[in-house]
Amino acid sequence: MYNLFMLPSSPLASIETRLRPLLPADLYASVWVDPSPTMLERVYDHLRTLQRILHDYTSRRISERAPRPGEVRYEWQRGSLMFTDLAGFTKLMEANAGLGRAGAASLLKTLNAYFAEMIETISKSGGDLMEFTGDALFAFFPETDRGNDTVQAVRAGLRMQRAMKHFSQIETPAGPLQLRMRIGIHTGRFLTADIGTPRRMEHVLLGTAVQHAKLAESNGMNERVNLSDRAYERVKDQFHFDDGRPGYKLVIDNLTDEQLGEYEITPRRRQASNVLFERSVAGMLTEIEEMLKSIEPLACFIPAPVLNLLVESAAERHIPPDFPEPTVMFINFVGLPELVDLALPGEELKVVNSFSRAFAHINAAVEARGGVLKKITYHLSGSDIVVYFGVPTAHTNDANRAAQAALAIREIVRAIKPPTVGGVLPEVTCQIGIHDGPTFVAEIGEPRGRREFNVLGDAVNTTARLMNKAAKDQIIISGRIRAAIDSHFETKPLGSVALKGKSSEMSIFELLGPKE
Repeated sequence: MYNLFMLPSSPLASIETRLRPLLPADLYASVWVDPSPTMLERVYDHLRTLQRILHDYTSRRISERAPRPGEVRYEWQRGSLMFTDLAGFTKLMEANAGLGRAGAASLLKTLNAYFAEMIETISKSGGDLMEFTGDALFAFFPETDRGNDTVQAVRAGLRMQRAMKHFSQIETPAGPLQLRMRIGIHTGRFLTADIGTPRRMEHVLLGTAVQHAKLAESNGMNERVNLSDRAYERVKDQFHFDDGRPGYKLVIDNLTDEQLGEYEITPRRRQASNVLFERSVAGMLTEIEEMLKSIEPLACFIPAPVLNLLVESAAERHIPPDFPEPTVMFINFVGLPELVDLALPGEELKVVNSFSRAFAHINAAVEARGGVLKKITYHLSGSDIVVYFGVPTAHTNDANRAAQAALAIREIVRAIKPPTVGGVLPEVTCQIGIHDGPTFVAEIGEPRGRREFNVLGDAVNTTARLMNKAAKDQIIISGRIRAAIDSHFETKPLGSVALKGKSSEMSIFELLGPKE
């Protein structure tokens, strides 16, 4: 017979479940067994550091006005949208990949120098970096009382292109290499929305204005700033232009430094410093709980495996770069994102709620199989959903996990019952591509400023192009994926296709389903 007795309740008991995902494993164990003032102060210091990191990991629109976890909200925005695209990164990555950690460190140094300069230019020019899209950037210049947001965006673009001279001669083991950049700008109205569950939320932009901005970039030229017709009409009397592709104008940079003018300097976002004044156990617990209230709304925008990586590396404030070979999945989600432009007043919520439910189920399908739904980004039609298996946590069967997730996601999309909006009942479909290969994984951006954990490289770009080859509700995989999953899944050969950036055609296959 056992002698049972009650241990004294820990002072952390009431907030333990909230602290659990936000403390490093060693600190969690230490403070649980020794909830002394000294240990509680260590917890507070860690949370303060984590708060700063999460602040840097989110756009200003989230970090300065984060929703409650699970709170679905939306807002119409007007202004100018800028997309960039970087040319030359794949060669730069390949030149450094053979040097292991030293090559990764060198590549990260170059890449972060580029991002830091571009981010600072965007910020000083009146813009806000919304997100990193691979090796590219997406920025927003909000409408101003003077209506000069498009002018600000164009000036920012010209300054950014001038700054690219710093990356025109990069010394590498393969010889000197160059980075170049395309910039596209469009002006219009779009809907921002916070969607998801308390476990995982996402900030998305919906509407065709986002697609028009992406089209302005993809129809542009390296080393130039390309404007859509709508953006051009707002600034045609203030700059000179070349004709671009039909529907676009290329800005001529014939301005002197004086004519380009000073930056439209905006206050750099600063986070208030938190100082611990009360050092009794009760007082520190109160301070820790207040800190949790500011961290939790930001933490739910970070995928759980990435959040855990940030938590465990918070003391160093550095995640070592690497060259892994993850399995990458791209999902083009079509039907709902474009629907907001048809919405009558008050109907937007139906679209946002439907998108939120779809995102919650898709993210659950990915998480259940050990993957990371990195983000929802923007496509020429619909929205792209980017998923990784193998980073930051690798499994021996990541390709199989990705195939299982893709099949589950297709069924989720097929089961969606979209709302009728503006008298239109949309068809909701998806296209899915899966591939694997060498990538560069790192914390990119400003080392002590706006940054993100990201996966870049040719394997990512190839996956996106495979997705574009898929028909409605079709899953296309590369030969590498087919070889990895062949014993568990039925596939069908689809022949060979030419993909941008590939010197030879690539064999592709359709994923049909699991083998009986």
